[in-house]
Amino acid sequence: MTAPLREDLAAALRKDGLDPIAVERVVRTALDEDLAFGPDVTTASTVPADAVATGDVTPRSTGVLAGVHVAAVVFDLVGGPEVRILVHEADGATTEPGLPVLTVTGPTRSLLTAERTALNLICHLSGIASLTRQWADAVDGTGAVIRDTRKTTPGLRALEKYAVRCGGGVNHRMALGDAALVKDNHVAAARGIAAAVRAVRTTAPDVPLEVECDTLDQVREAIDAGVELVLLDNFSTADTRTAVDLVRGTGVRLEASGGLSLDRAQKVAATGVDYLAVGALTHSAPVLDLGFDLR
Repeated sequence: MTAPLREDLAAALRKDGLDPIAVERVVRTALDEDLAFGPDVTTASTVPADAVATGDVTPRSTGVLAGVHVAAVVFDLVGGPEVRILVHEADGATTEPGLPVLTVTGPTRSLLTAERTALNLICHLSGIASLTRQWADAVDGTGAVIRDTRKTTPGLRALEKYAVRCGGGVNHRMALGDAALVKDNHVAAARGIAAAVRAVRTTAPDVPLEVECDTLDQVREAIDAGVELVLLDNFSTADTRTAVDLVRGTGVRLEASGGLSLDRAQKVAATGVDYLAVGALTHSAPVLDLGFDLR
């Protein structure tokens, strides 16, 4: 597994909006876990060294795909140029159980060694995309957009946020430096919302700024402080409507967060908020069931 990532796969990842170097790093880390104690002893014991096979990654349930090229990278790094890869479905497509989304042909030992790592990634990412699609469908027609959070698996943030995009959501900040989010602890440390906003504007005047508010009075403070975006933390539907009235005509956008559920999503979105922030997209999404079978 020392061969470099093939250029056609790197180009496909870039087209998906992913950094090939970062994806390769994630995949190699995952493979290091599987091969920490040496090669796949089961496969090496049962499969002849010269055996060649074709296998398919196939959905066993309906959902939204994410990570097809990421799974292909696993087979590529394990098998190298001896593995032929054929992608049947693009990320963002709705799966049909029983129809392959990815076919690989190459040394059987390589395919079976790569199998679990490839499935771990594509099942996890497709699960996130599928859950995001449910939320996006729930608010369809309201004008509100589903956003993720930084509640991601360490090391997998870029991939998980990519999966959110595949499902029809949009991304919140990727890290701590590309946007500012003033939360209750920051307000306490700065001794007030206005002081916190001034401090951020002084230190990072060009960075997008959002303030978390727990009450309507704090929303009023944030508006007066000139913020661009207010996060409504655990607001009731009635108070959310009031907050929408408060920001009308000011240009301030609103993001609802906390206490949200799929059955409540449409009602909250209909209040007029711009975003629903859903941490569950990345921290609680069930995997989408895909399997790998040799022909």
